[in-house]
Amino acid sequence: MQNLLDPAILFFVFGIVAGGLKSNLEIPPQISRFLSLYLLMALGLKGGFALAKSGFTVDVAVSLGAALALAVVVPMVGYLLLRRVLSRFDAAAVAATYGSVSAVTFITAVQYLDTHAVAYGGHMAAAMALMESPAIIMAVVLANHARQAGKAAGTVGVRIGVTAAASAPKSSIGHILRESMTDGAQLLLLGAIVIGFVTGEAGQAVMQPFSVDLFKGMLAFFLLDMGLLAARNMGGLRNCSLWLLIYAILGPLVHATAALGLGLVLGMSAGNVALLMVLAASASYIAVPAVLRVAVPEANPSLYFGMSLGLTFPFNLILGIPLYAYVAQRLV
Repeated sequence: MQNLLDPAILFFVFGIVAGGLKSNLEIPPQISRFLSLYLLMALGLKGGFALAKSGFTVDVAVSLGAALALAVVVPMVGYLLLRRVLSRFDAAAVAATYGSVSAVTFITAVQYLDTHAVAYGGHMAAAMALMESPAIIMAVVLANHARQAGKAAGTVGVRIGVTAAASAPKSSIGHILRESMTDGAQLLLLGAIVIGFVTGEAGQAVMQPFSVDLFKGMLAFFLLDMGLLAARNMGGLRNCSLWLLIYAILGPLVHATAALGLGLVLGMSAGNVALLMVLAASASYIAVPAVLRVAVPEANPSLYFGMSLGLTFPFNLILGIPLYAYVAQRLV
C-alpha cells in the first residue's frame, strides 16, 4: 500500500485509468523519447558515480556474472515451457521478451530503494545493460532453426498473408548483437556509466541538479505515459490463452525466486539481490519487441508486447517491486 502512495506510481495508475476511459490525454512521442533518454542517462551517471567510489571488486564481478547467467537461463527455460502451447516463433519471441529486461522497471526499483534507504551497488546498472542482449540472440537462433526445419519439412510459416521465408531472411547473430550494443538508448546508458566513473565525486557534484533533483519528477511524467500505453495494450490480451495470462504473472515471480536463490548462494547484499530479482522478473516492451518485429516477423507482436506491457509491467511496478525488496531484506 505504501508503494501505491508514491507519486510516480500514482501517476502510472492514473495513466491506466485515463487510458481505460478512452481519454485523449497523450504524451507526444518526442517528449516520451526524451524522458526515456533522460532517465537512462541519469541512471547511468548515478551508477558510474557509485562505481567510482567502490571500484571494481569481487562483489561487482559476482553480480555481473549472476546477471549474465539469468539472462541465458530464463529465456532458455521459458522457451521450453512455452513451446508446449505456442508455435516455435511465438514461443521464441515471448521467451526473449521475458528473458530480457525493462529499463523503466529497473529505474523505478532504484527509486524505490533510494526512498527506503536501501543500499545497492551502482554496477547493477551495468548488469541491466548486460542482460538485454542474450535473450535477443537466443530468439534469433531459435527462429533461424525453426525456418530451416520448416524448409526441410517442405512447409513455410505464414502470418497475415505474408510468406515468412520471403519476409524474414536468416538473421546474422553478429548483426543483431552489433545493433543491440549500438542502440542509442543502450549506448547512452553505457556511456553515462563510463562518464560517471571517470569524473567521480567532482562530476557528481556538478550533475546533482540534473541527475538527482529532477529525477523523481521526470520519472513520474514518464510513468504517466507508460500507464496510458499499458491501458491501450490490454485489449490485445482478450484472445490470449489462459496459460499465457498465468505465465505473464507467475513467470516473473518464478524468475525473481531464481534470482533470489542465486543471490543468497553468492552472498550478495540485500539491495543488489532486490535489483537482481527485479531484472529477472521484468520483461522488455521496447528494445526486444522492436528487434523481434524485424528479426522474427512470423511471431505475433500483440502477443509478446501485450503480455509484457499489459500485464507484467503493471504487476511489477505496483506489486512486484515492493515484494522483491521486502523479501530480499528479510532473507539476506
